[in-house]
Amino acid sequence: MPEEVVNIDTVAKTAPDVATQGGWGGLLLYCVIIFAIIYFLMVRPNKKRMAEYQKMLDSIKVGDRVLAAGIYGVVKNIGDKTLKIEIANGVVIDVAKNAVANVEK
Repeated sequence: MPEEVVNIDTVAKTAPDVATQGGWGGLLLYCVIIFAIIYFLMVRPNKKRMAEYQKMLDSIKVGDRVLAAGIYGVVKNIGDKTLKIEIANGVVIDVAKNAVANVEK
């Protein structure tokens, strides 16, 4: 059986045809799938976690025990962006609301 001889010119002429067979539709579908995976594995859970965190910050009341910046204390006053927490008898400090990590009712 004779072997078929492949000439480099033949390969060079058919290469663009093979490359364009997928077209833009395949590439677009691939990009959409990758963005969907990123959204459902990274963006959506992070948005959900941030919404829960904001809900926790909004639910802080005077008298709650909080962990803020590694310091436990009892909330004495609530401002727009800060909390006054008592960390010991008579020792009250200002802490940013965003520094609160946990709230104990």
